[in-house]
Parts: sequence; structure tokens; C-alpha cells
Amino acid sequence: MLKTPPPLDGQVVVVEHTSKVLADNPLGDPHVRRFPVWLPPQYNRNQKRRFPVLFDLTGFTGSGWSHVAWRNFDESVPQQAERLLAERKMGPAIIVFPDCFTALGGNQYINSSAIGRYADYLTREIIPFIDSEFRTLASREHRGCFGKSSGGYGAIVHGMKYTKYWGAVADHSGDAYFDFVYRGDWPKVLDELGKHRNPPRKAGRYDVTRATARLRPGLDDGRIRRFLDHIREKKNPGHGEVMALMLLAMAASYDPAPSAPNGFRVPFDLETGALIEARWRRWLAHDPIHMVAQHATQLKALKGIFIDCGWHDQFNIHYGTRRLSQALARHGVTHRYEEFDGTHSGIDYRMDVSLPYLYRALKP
Repeated sequence: MLKTPPPLDGQVVVVEHTSKVLADNPLGDPHVRRFPVWLPPQYNRNQKRRFPVLFDLTGFTGSGWSHVAWRNFDESVPQQAERLLAERKMGPAIIVFPDCFTALGGNQYINSSAIGRYADYLTREIIPFIDSEFRTLASREHRGCFGKSSGGYGAIVHGMKYTKYWGAVADHSGDAYFDFVYRGDWPKVLDELGKHRNPPRKAGRYDVTRATARLRPGLDDGRIRRFLDHIREKKNPGHGEVMALMLLAMAASYDPAPSAPNGFRVPFDLETGALIEARWRRWLAHDPIHMVAQHATQLKALKGIFIDCGWHDQFNIHYGTRRLSQALARHGVTHRYEEFDGTHSGIDYRMDVSLPYLYRALKP
């Protein structure tokens, strides 16, 4: 018989922040955001005590709100944290659930001229805002971030590039090894975009040379814009549409270009699917397995790095996390890497391992 999670002894509070960093962002997304913060039961019992802080970075199409909401047959993250506290597997910490959703379905928690400066939003605005609003241990030694998928990518990249803000990170199934994780999905993305081609396709003779002559490598000929407009007007996009949107969000993250249509470039020819090498190199520059060498010193300064992935991950990310762990070991970066019998979905239970790990690394 399923057990109903007990009511919270801690408290979920909602804060509102007005961002200067996100003002006038290219997607027109809100720069005033309300988001939840969980305070452990001990927060109101001792008015002088200060606490470590953990930031929860959600995956693509997610928001911090989704992690505090009721879940069927499962726990919210606050309920999970309270259970871990009751089981004495971790100590009390404040957990912040930022809202970083965008019109493209999310972001990679990095700065992009096509999406917005979400790395700066987190580090330069939300961190000091939380420190001013709550009794935090306001130093990197007591602050960490964790996430899954895009959130896991954000966590490990922040551990590399923004070490001055974070003391420890946990990366659950975060995007890595882009040649495996992304390249195989692009044919279906091009098919989805082809539905918005102008003129529409017709059966019969097809002059490929003529069809491609009008295309500029990596740039939209209008079909991407029409697809994005279609998604904005549709209330329930299908799986193929969501996958296409995700890959376009990755293009906007990894290869932004203010002068390009839509503000970004794509790495494949829209008609033939030919790889555009120069564009793909821009993607690979953001691949964690290639970033380790450049950021090894920063990674060694972290107090903890946790990485895991299911060996049935449907996006093949387990190959990426293996290569990431291999690269970290090769550069002498201490970390903990685990695998488990699972896919990319329904794995929030793995925070039973990462949250105590982060607490031990960050506790006073």
C-alpha cells in the first residue's frame, strides 16, 4: 500500500525578485519572477542559526515550481529533504527553486545573447538576493547547486566557470558528449522543421541543388521562425515538437549570433542534413567533456562533485557521464561517479544520494 508523505514541518515560502539582468531579454520573458524557497524545520526554531543553501536547477521544460508541487505516487523535493532529515541522512539546509523557464522551453543556465544571461541571473542576482532575505551561510563554502538533465549540465558547468559562487555541485544525467547526446536527434528535428517549409513540399521531381542554393549555412530560411510561432500558439505540443524545440534551445545556448535570424545558428543544413563543421565546433566548445581541461583548476577548488546517470538513459547520456568522469580523473579532479539501473525519467529518488552528499560537503 502506498504511503502518503507526511505534512511538511518546514516551510515553503514564495519570494519575488525583479531582475536587471533579464530586463529586455531577447525572448521577452518576464524579468519579475516569483519562486519558492524551502526552509527546514530548524529555521524557525532558532532565530540566530544560519544554514547552508542548495539551488535546484530543473531540467528542460521545468521550473522550480514543479519541484515543490504535489506529485502522484512520489514526493516533492521539500518532502524528500524532510524525510532525509528525519532519517538523519543529511542536516538542515535552505533549498532554493529558481524559475528559469523561457519561451524556448528552458535554458542551459549559461549566458546567451539569444536567450538571456541566466548564469549572471543566478550568480549575480539570485544568490545575493537569497543571502539578503534569509539566514544563509553566505559564502561559496556553504553553497551548492544540483540538477538533472539541463539542470545537471548547468550544475557541472557552474562548477567549472563560476567556482567563486559554488562550493559543491551535483550533476544528475547532465548533457555531455554532444556527438552522442544531440547529433542523432537532428534528423527528426529537421523533419519537424520541414513541416513549416515555404513553399511546402510536393511529390515529384526535386532539384536538391536549387533547393539548397537559397539557404545560408546555419541560418533560418523562415521555417524555424514559423515553427516557433506555431509552438507559441499551441497549448499541447507533441513529443516531436518538444524535441525540436529543445534542440533549437540548445542552438540558441551554444551558438547564439545577434545578427542571425532568431538570434542563433543551427549546425545542420536544413534541407540535406549536412553537418556544418564550423557551427558544430561552437557546440563542442560547450561540451563538458571538452571543458574539463580548461577548468581543471576551478574544479579542484570545489569541496564536492557528484555525478550519476542511469545506464538505460534514452538520450545516451550515460556515455557522456562516463567520458566526463574519465576526463575528471585524467586531470586529477576528485569526484564521485555512480551509475544505476534506470533511464532519464523518474529518477528524482537519486537525490536521496546527492542531497546528503552536498550537505556533508557544505555543512559548517
